[in-house]
Amino acid sequence: MADGISSFWGPVTSTKECCERNYVYSSYVAEFYNTISNIPCIILALIGLVNALRQRFEKRFSVLHISNMTLAIGSMLYHATLQRVQQQGDETPMVWEVLLYLYILYSPDWHYATTMPTFLFLYGGLFAILHSVFHFGLGFKLHYVALCLLCIPRMYKYYIYTDDRAAKRLAKLYLLTLILGSLCGILDRVFCNHVSSWPLNPEGHALWHAFMGFNSYYANTFLMFCRAQQRGWNPKVASMMGILPYVKIEKPKAQ
Repeated sequence: MADGISSFWGPVTSTKECCERNYVYSSYVAEFYNTISNIPCIILALIGLVNALRQRFEKRFSVLHISNMTLAIGSMLYHATLQRVQQQGDETPMVWEVLLYLYILYSPDWHYATTMPTFLFLYGGLFAILHSVFHFGLGFKLHYVALCLLCIPRMYKYYIYTDDRAAKRLAKLYLLTLILGSLCGILDRVFCNHVSSWPLNPEGHALWHAFMGFNSYYANTFLMFCRAQQRGWNPKVASMMGILPYVKIEKPKAQ
């Protein structure tokens, strides 16, 4: 939206902006709330990473948590600067992250161990190159949504084959935060002209970031539970300080 104080980063070169006034609080941060709202995602991903490393989960989950942090940091840089290069650093990791989710979801039943990660790695690299050259707009959004939709059947299968009530609650929290975050993001974009005239802007895109931080954490925790079940690690959903759920496992001594 319209600028406040002068910009340290120069003119806006990104192809999209959110419904937040630019450079209101600092000349170094274009969209203040959209920038700091990524902090919960970083903290939650760090908690998930520590848990994955401490209990020696498969490396895929450590990489997944790191990818969540990378995406959040990229989003912070983009919203702080509103530059085209930083926009690329926000959008490309979004695709890479979904490709990683696809691997985690589908690889347990994939009979050829190296083909899936090799294909997804090459696909992600090719997308990054093409996106940097052609700067996909609507095409990027449609592509991203299509990849996300590919995750749904497998997530649903994991849900219906899971008997643990606490694990099912994780899946429900995942769905709830996805719906709430999506509504905030859509309303921020569709009703920006109305919202910008209000005395207090609800900062829908910032709320999207916050909800999606929890959404990623719940998704990761649910997938860790399901994978631990597949490996026979006797997983249980515990809670940190009675608030934040995490997966606790008991590996056989041979492992």
